[in-house]
Amino acid sequence: MNGFILNGFTVNGLIVRCYSGHTYAQRPQSFQWQGIDYEVAAIEKEWLEPGERHFRVRTGDNKLFQLCYNEKSKQWSLTTPVGVRDERNSENTGK
Repeated sequence: MNGFILNGFTVNGLIVRCYSGHTYAQRPQSFQWQGIDYEVAAIEKEWLEPGERHFRVRTGDNKLFQLCYNEKSKQWSLTTPVGVRDERNSENTGK
């Protein structure tokens, strides 16, 4: 398999490591969020929107996340699906 494994840029504490063959951000392989490393066990869905590549991934510990690469800003973002708690928000609200 030709291609490169590249580390993404740190944005809001998110670092994405992805496979890049003919284009950058072809397939996320792992990511770090809130200081925790997650291995991508499966890509359950991927789709394109204008200027963005979206991936719904399942991690090795069976959590679902949605990763998005914005091609214009060259930044990754993460959406926390239901059932995965954002520790930063719970610390701020006392929950």
